[in-house]
Amino acid sequence: MATILDAIVETKWKEIAASRSQTPAIELERWVADLPPVRDFAAALRTPGEVRIIAEVKKASPSAGIIRDDFDAVAVAKIYEAHGAACVSILTDEAYFQGHLSYLTQARAAIRIPALRKEFILDRYQLLEARAAGADAVLLIAEILPGPRIRELHDEATALGLHVLVELHDAEELNRVLDSGAQLVGINNRDLRSFHTRLSHTLDLMKHVPASVTLVSESGIRNRDDMRLLADAGVHAVLVGESLMRSPDIGAALDVLRGVS
Repeated sequence: MATILDAIVETKWKEIAASRSQTPAIELERWVADLPPVRDFAAALRTPGEVRIIAEVKKASPSAGIIRDDFDAVAVAKIYEAHGAACVSILTDEAYFQGHLSYLTQARAAIRIPALRKEFILDRYQLLEARAAGADAVLLIAEILPGPRIRELHDEATALGLHVLVELHDAEELNRVLDSGAQLVGINNRDLRSFHTRLSHTLDLMKHVPASVTLVSESGIRNRDDMRLLADAGVHAVLVGESLMRSPDIGAALDVLRGVS
């Protein structure tokens, strides 16, 4: 039976075709050729003794619906920076998350910390879009990239100067992720097929990840106790979105997660 993830991938291929017909890849190639180097997303996530936070700019999701009514991507990104986020992650999917590529461009221009394009990336064209829009890093999701596709896109992103966070949920994807050359690995605690979330999923899988890899725990991090649990296990960074975006005071919520309130 088809899942929401299958539907997203089908939609994404249609979007890529439409975008390519409107702005050919060769135009994006010319644009990105003259761009300055990206900000160091990877280095921002490795600080001894501290679990770093990638704070997500996210208006909605298929499972939760609208997360924040008074959504302003730039304002949220600036709050995240002011309250100590290491990086921001910005949803650019329109159909399912009510994001937009312009949110990335506008938010990144307003802050000094690195920005990740959070998207269902299937094709090099989206990497060009990300670089042109100002992204410092991109997300690759192992579950939607069969066979050698993770390595191919990882290499293409790196050649464009982008940092790459490669995400997995299923344990059987781990060898493929590591074989891609990924040095930033995200363990998604949310099953993208069922949207069930289990924080201990990171603890179960991380024992198989080399210590040299920067490990990011994604989804389900809601409070300071969750942060302590992951810190004690040796996680380097977390990606947090919904719990922050739902908070009446986003900055205060981030302070609590960081243990500085």
